[in-house]
Order: sequence, then structure tokens, then C-alpha cells
Amino acid sequence: MQVKIFDMEDEKDLEVAINDFLDGDMDVIDIKYQVSSSIYSEEQIYCFSAMIVYVRKQ
Repeated sequence: MQVKIFDMEDEKDLEVAINDFLDGDMDVIDIKYQVSSSIYSEEQIYCFSAMIVYVRKQ
């Protein structure tokens, strides 16, 4: 069993990264998704992250 963690500033970038990572040679066990936000000066900052738990097919 393995994990892969993604961390992006934009949800579309996260989507692209995950879709590029996924392939037919793995069985996905679980995907955990999280969004966090914070304020820096007067700017609101978002962080979109995901953890994929998977097993490579033999």
C-alpha cells in the first residue's frame, strides 16, 4: 500500500495533478480531500490538498 499527497493553491490544478497521476495500473483504496484558508495581509489564501491511498497492480 502506498500514498501520494498533493498540495495546490488552485482546485483546478489539484484536479489536473490527480488525473495525471491516476492510471490503470493501480487500485485506489481511498482519497482524502481537504481545503484550508488563511488571511495574509489583506489577501485570502486557499490550500487544496488530497491524499490518495492506493495499491499498484502486479
